Amino acid sequence: MVKLNKIYTRTGDDGTTGLVDGSRVAKASLRIEAIGKVDEANSAIGVAAAAVAGGDLAAALYRIQNDLFDLGADLATPAPDGDFTPSEMVLRIVDSQAQWLEQAIDAFNEHLEPLTSFVLPGGSEAAARAHVARASVRAAERAVTALAAAEPVNPAALAYINRLSDYLFVLARVLNDNGASDVKWVPGANR
Repeated sequence: MVKLNKIYTRTGDDGTTGLVDGSRVAKASLRIEAIGKVDEANSAIGVAAAAVAGGDLAAALYRIQNDLFDLGADLATPAPDGDFTPSEMVLRIVDSQAQWLEQAIDAFNEHLEPLTSFVLPGGSEAAARAHVARASVRAAERAVTALAAAEPVNPAALAYINRLSDYLFVLARVLNDNGASDVKWVPGANR
């Protein structure tokens, strides 16, 4: 259980921040950039959840927000040796979290017409907010993969963040009357 009695500590006033293992890194590091982008994506998902306003879809988005906190903890716990085994002391994203997203995507797709065009990020307000969250997740994915190019990153974390943007795309279609209200891209329409 996390207990926060004091919000400010002043320890980051020198431009560094602490990781789970007690080490300190620059706030401008690739690791902190990735954690920050995951936090931004989590906030965008919170806005999408508010637009959905309750029910199973909002509950699913809250579940994802919790998973993104797990992802942030995973990224905040370096594993220079490449050992990403979860334990009581080390929280890691696990394969089942991405698998849950895949199952949800498959269930959504059963009710959607196949795409015949790219769709513009819009439609209903809830769908538009899901698209904003998807774009934010893509930015987080770019930051996490940039970190992975420089340091070891949990492969399950990479799979999760990749699958999450797919989930949000399909969710946006669901929120657009199962794709009936998707705004289709018309190439060169305004020439």
